[in-house]
Amino acid sequence: MGHSVGQVAGFAGVTVRTLHHYDEIGLLTPGGRSHAGHRRYSDDDLDRLQQILFYRELGFPLDQVAVLLDDPDADPRAHLRRQHELLTARIARLQEMAAAVETAMEAKKMGIDLTPEEKFEVFGDFDPEQHADEAERRWGGTEAYRESRRRTASYTKDDWKRINDEFAALHARVGDLLAQGFAPDSPEAMNAAEEHRRFISGHHYACSYEMHAGLGEMYVGDERFTAFYESIRPGLAGYLRDAILANAARNG
Repeated sequence: MGHSVGQVAGFAGVTVRTLHHYDEIGLLTPGGRSHAGHRRYSDDDLDRLQQILFYRELGFPLDQVAVLLDDPDADPRAHLRRQHELLTARIARLQEMAAAVETAMEAKKMGIDLTPEEKFEVFGDFDPEQHADEAERRWGGTEAYRESRRRTASYTKDDWKRINDEFAALHARVGDLLAQGFAPDSPEAMNAAEEHRRFISGHHYACSYEMHAGLGEMYVGDERFTAFYESIRPGLAGYLRDAILANAARNG
């Protein structure tokens, strides 16, 4: 008879609603039904759900997961190998980040001021001074740049920490929307994009919808910004850009 939807939800740690959603979009259609018409999941269905949850954890959009799993030439073992490689890479990255946090904590505890290079070493080949110089070259003549310089000049280290933590949490929420399969033009994604725009306006400069759209294009056009967003969720740079454009269109 297979497993009921409630049993499968318990096995996998997901909600019954999630399983119903997967069925509705054709991502995971149970192989059987009970005499009363209730969903019954086979062992093969459980294997597919495991693959779905692996890919979802890695940040793949649900429509892309469907394409990967429905490829007739795909080898189930190849899926597992790929997922193992991606997870191993993520673990290594998180370990690097954890080590950087520990270094920063120890430096604070000992009263040691880290150099800019030490602070940003974990993020790769990134030179804060070079980035600041480039920003001035690109936007130094604009009122937005001058406003940002005036406002941020008074920020303390605690202010920057709070602002960066809030921005990171916002990016994480957008990444979760991507992972859950919300379209970039969905109300949820557009509302997140609007929150992103207001965050910039609240902490840096008055960010119009036109300016915000330009930032979105930069997120996919500049490989450094793209790499930053892709490190949060694969596909996030393009997803955020599309959500920003959809939100701008929604607001005229």
